[in-house]
Amino acid sequence: MTGNGTTFVEQISSDFVNSLETFSVRKNFVPGAILFLDGESADQLFLISSGQIKLTKNTNDGKELTLQVFGAGELVGVSGLFEQELTYTSTGTMLMEGEVWIIPRQGLEKMLIKNGQFCVDFLRWMGLMNRRMQSKFRDLLLNGKIGALYSTLIRMSNTYGKPHPDGILIDLSLTNRDLAQFIGLTRESVNRMLSDLKKQDSIDLLPHGHILIKDLAYLKEAIYCDDCPPDICQM
Repeated sequence: MTGNGTTFVEQISSDFVNSLETFSVRKNFVPGAILFLDGESADQLFLISSGQIKLTKNTNDGKELTLQVFGAGELVGVSGLFEQELTYTSTGTMLMEGEVWIIPRQGLEKMLIKNGQFCVDFLRWMGLMNRRMQSKFRDLLLNGKIGALYSTLIRMSNTYGKPHPDGILIDLSLTNRDLAQFIGLTRESVNRMLSDLKKQDSIDLLPHGHILIKDLAYLKEAIYCDDCPPDICQM
């Protein structure tokens, strides 16, 4: 699972990964399986070996918001460290079947205390995650409904995008309802905005819920994109 990139595993050393493996439990999960619930005691972390995990949050009026979708190499369920009572701030559900390493939080804390370099690697990764979240909140707050959608499509292109002869293919199966949950809008609003983008030939809607971004420059210009580094402009 190691390499050079933007996931947790790609940000840390192979020694760190090997050390985590010594006290982790590997388990396979089917789609729909709930790994943790919002408000539960955060005693475990989850390192994705394969598959995808979706993080969701329910609002006071009953809406479900999708916060993030994580893939292989990502660490999920980190609400903090070195505190006695921590709870999960979202619900983690298996979106795609796969294998997950279940890591006791206390085990990770002890390992970080003993190894300064592992601690530095972990803090560097946490800093990257915080910058991503701040950048996302900035876009969602400053750019309105259209900007929220455009920003989300840009971030998806960086996170799940694959080269395509006509642009960038977002390799994530999404219904319009799924996309609406990412940005807190109604499905009807997202339908209208996607239709407008398709008429402008900025995107194409492909079978199986895939989106092809044909004019990324237009999306960036429309929200006065700051051209954040790709490792920051992520979902």
